[in-house]
Amino acid sequence: MEAPFEMANLYPRRTGLSVTVWVSPRGNARHAARIKVCRKPGESMDPSDLASVRIEPDPPVLIDGPLAPEILAEVAGWITLNRAALLDYWKGAIDTMDLNDCLQKV
Repeated sequence: MEAPFEMANLYPRRTGLSVTVWVSPRGNARHAARIKVCRKPGESMDPSDLASVRIEPDPPVLIDGPLAPEILAEVAGWITLNRAALLDYWKGAIDTMDLNDCLQKV
């Protein structure tokens, strides 16, 4: 798992989601591009209560942890809308400020 300081918190007011998500660049990760999703709605992140969702393929896939179907659908829609920017961030092609500028709300 990535260290929290290597990840960018994206709160509902920024994403339009009902939950907070964490995104990160690949770094030394050996897994496919993914985001971490807080399972509780609101503007908080509990590192002990997360689910992981792969950015690819389309539609995005839940790969770790339970997640309510309505939250997964919401997150999958957001990922689809922002896939290019999320993958660029994962690959290190853009930085956090660029990512912030590129992301669209659902």
